[in-house]
Amino acid sequence: MSDRGNTDGQDGAGKPQTSDADISGRLKNLDVELKKVDAERRLEADKANARSSRTSAASGMTLAFRLGSEFVAGVLVGAGVGYGIDWFFDTAPLGMIVLLLLGFGAGILNMMRATGEFGQKPKKGDGEKG
Repeated sequence: MSDRGNTDGQDGAGKPQTSDADISGRLKNLDVELKKVDAERRLEADKANARSSRTSAASGMTLAFRLGSEFVAGVLVGAGVGYGIDWFFDTAPLGMIVLLLLGFGAGILNMMRATGEFGQKPKKGDGEKG
């Protein structure tokens, strides 16, 4: 009857006895291995974070250059076309002023399109019923 605590439930065959020192040694080995794996994962995560921050900074600069070029292109095209109209029709500064303002508006519109702030359909729940 005293052997019942040592059975594994299969025909009364007993489990091999393990000592506290053996279990303690196994736990220490497991702890060392887990610390190694944890350190490797943290190193990989740090590398991934460094890559993503570089990519994020690069994509931010790319977007800034794109927005700047969209705006400048709109203004320059408007001014150029206005100057051409003024030269062709001899209307001094009127065409350049009007088309420069239109180019300014077009540049802002292009910037908004490039950032995705304009021209998107509203999502459900953004104040739209139905």
